[in-house]
Amino acid sequence: MSRLSQPQPLPPPCRGGARRRLVLGTLVGLVLLLALAIIALWRFLGPLPDINRLGRDQPAPASRILDRSGQLLYEIIDPERGSSQPIPLAQMPLACRQATVATEDQRFYEHPGIDLLAIVRAAWADWRQGETVQGASTLTQQLARLLLLDEGERFEHSLRRKLREALLAWRLEQRFSKDELLALYLNSVYYGHYASGIEAAANAYFGRHTAELDLAQCALLAGLPQSPGAYNPIENPAAAQARQRQVLDLMISAGVLDAEGAERAAAEPLHYAAAPFPIAAPHLVFYVQSQLEAALGRARLAQGGLRITTSADLALTQQAESIMRYRLAELNRPSPDLPVQRRAENAALVALAPHTGALLALVGSPDYFDDRASGALNGALALRQPGSAIKPITYAVAMDPQLSAAAGRQPMTPATILADVPGSFLTREGDYYKPLNYDLAFHGPVPLRQALANSYNIPAVRTLEVIGIDAFLDQARRQGITTLGPASRYGLALTLGGGEVTLLQLTAAYASFANAGRPVRPIAISRIEDAQGNLLFDAGLEGPVYNPQGWDLPTAGEAGAVLDPRTAYLITSILSDNDARAGTFGFSSALRLDRPAAAKTGTTTDWRDNWTVGYTPDLLAGVWVGNADNMPMYGATGVDGAAPIWHDFMMAAHKTLPPRAFVRPEGLVEHQVCVPSGLLATPDCPAVAIETFIAGAEPTRRDDQYQRLAIDSRSGQPASAETPAAARRDRVAWNPPPIFRDWARSQGLLLVEEGRPGGAAPTAPGAPALQVLSPEPNAAYVADARLAPDSQRLQLAVAYTGAEPLAQVTYLLDGAPVAEVSAWPWSAWWTLSAGRHSLQAVGRTAAGNLQRSDNVTFTVD
Repeated sequence: MSRLSQPQPLPPPCRGGARRRLVLGTLVGLVLLLALAIIALWRFLGPLPDINRLGRDQPAPASRILDRSGQLLYEIIDPERGSSQPIPLAQMPLACRQATVATEDQRFYEHPGIDLLAIVRAAWADWRQGETVQGASTLTQQLARLLLLDEGERFEHSLRRKLREALLAWRLEQRFSKDELLALYLNSVYYGHYASGIEAAANAYFGRHTAELDLAQCALLAGLPQSPGAYNPIENPAAAQARQRQVLDLMISAGVLDAEGAERAAAEPLHYAAAPFPIAAPHLVFYVQSQLEAALGRARLAQGGLRITTSADLALTQQAESIMRYRLAELNRPSPDLPVQRRAENAALVALAPHTGALLALVGSPDYFDDRASGALNGALALRQPGSAIKPITYAVAMDPQLSAAAGRQPMTPATILADVPGSFLTREGDYYKPLNYDLAFHGPVPLRQALANSYNIPAVRTLEVIGIDAFLDQARRQGITTLGPASRYGLALTLGGGEVTLLQLTAAYASFANAGRPVRPIAISRIEDAQGNLLFDAGLEGPVYNPQGWDLPTAGEAGAVLDPRTAYLITSILSDNDARAGTFGFSSALRLDRPAAAKTGTTTDWRDNWTVGYTPDLLAGVWVGNADNMPMYGATGVDGAAPIWHDFMMAAHKTLPPRAFVRPEGLVEHQVCVPSGLLATPDCPAVAIETFIAGAEPTRRDDQYQRLAIDSRSGQPASAETPAAARRDRVAWNPPPIFRDWARSQGLLLVEEGRPGGAAPTAPGAPALQVLSPEPNAAYVADARLAPDSQRLQLAVAYTGAEPLAQVTYLLDGAPVAEVSAWPWSAWWTLSAGRHSLQAVGRTAAGNLQRSDNVTFTVD
């Protein structure tokens, strides 16, 4: 065998190739494992939120309620998310930025979103303490958790959440600058007190903008996000102060503050917003908010971003609050004349522009946050009896020519004579209603002007009897009062305030008198705009009405006239006549301003409510005084309770306005009338006046009630043919309608003898009569054990119809004298004492004759 044919040995295996295959296999395996790990991690972590949505889920911009000049009254916020008012970083003081970084993340400007050093430090601290005592989340991680993770995951304690949060933080750092991230954080973090973001927090806690904050305030706010409830400075001031000190120390350790500056900031006294939440004109705000909810719906309000401009004047509202507090304090201050408190704890005020209905002020109480007086209750919207403040509607119906013609009766005039004499009116129940005047006197023949101006009750009841309860209710509704029920619920006392109204509606009803017979709806919301400034609604107070959404909100110029403008002017003329009301209120009452002003008071018989409503050509205002718990006051009337508030408010509101006269419409005429008869004046009339009438309603007949008689001065009897000329005296005697004769006799007036109008003698004095008016027979009274005995008194009053003038009245209680009075109106006060009692009045005339009333029995429990 040759060498070539012999089998050749195999070459030795290549060690280098096997090594390469091993490495390659290992790498493939590692890649596969890494891929599997990545896939597992991806599946574990799940899809991450899109960072491009950053900021979209921040709390919606709060809807802001503003006064007419743009001053903030309130922000409508979602209590679950708080308010938010994003501002640029440049508007945030450096101290606030430094305090936040020092407290939350001192290495914020050094790490890439995840701070490994902080993680190690926190792990070491936790291991030493055996529990979690220190966090390691960076400010960027907090931002990712706050704005990108949903609420369920945000508070989850898990490795998955931590990893997702860290990865999101890293991605945020790649997308945004450090300053952009800090601005996002400061505009988003929750500070408590319904405030998200530093601007909302500055307003909530300090009532100011972020740019106005100093170091001490910044340090306090920077410490809140960790635990807003625990560090709330309004609820936990000591804890908040301690937390502020911690923040200042952290700023020192971060090298942005020295110890001296920290001490000054810590020593600075902080003054927080006065209200538990930032709000001005709270009663108005919540009235507006209820209108918004009803018209726009809660879903639209929840979207936020609305700018709601109200018609309110914040400065005027604050003046009203101050005046109310002062006048209530004065009313309740004991004096020598009245050594007890009036027990008047609350008041409300409404002010309107009379020609548009713009609601300039709505104050439901002097202090919304006064729990003792139930200040949160809105007295401007509460149902109350209006007393005599509702009487103008009665007389407006009686004088209006259209309403009178529709009812088939002649219209009354300001000169129409009304009978202010005792009378009984049959009720639906078959009983007799006997109204009395506030002064418990009878004034005889009273012109309608004086009857309304002096607020006499009996003439008002007689007028309502003429026009009818249905006509009164119809007119009240036309003028905007919707709270009164059907006619079947009321009697003639309705004109004295027997129904219930709200101050807002009653005040608005007076606008028909001030606005030439045209009613207005109170307009609280003037404009609504969205976050981009687009107009959504305009009530038309300063331009055309704009309401494309058809929202059910009041707008200007909605209704036509509900009264003849001449009737409205006559009511205004009467209510502004200071001379006409002087008999009751005097010439210098609180109803008198430094300019033409019409006003009317009201007082309920049980002293629970008193009112004043009045207006000038520029402003209409109504005031209520009483107690939120409906407890009676002690002798507080409309003229000394509500009127001083009304007077002071009107004077303040008109301070910069020139006086203006009320505009007189066409179709009015003047005539000289005989005041006691309402007929055209003659030389024999004892009192004449120039009165204003609606053309066509003026009197056309000359007075024939006053007649000139020849009297024999020697006997006082009619002169006869034998009476010598030297003894003859001409006297004017009155021949009144029958309803006034008894009253005239009680006044000792010279009357024409009945049946002999051509010449007669003075009427002979009739039999004297003394009648107890108060208390009424079989009345029952209850003494309140919660009140001081000397503050619970009963008025004793009589009516006298005798011819001889009285000189003195003595009240006998259970046979013993308890009071003696020697001047009209012959009334006295008696402190309640439990038991069944009998009261008799004994009068002594100027001639010395005694007149005794019947005994009246009553009980006190």
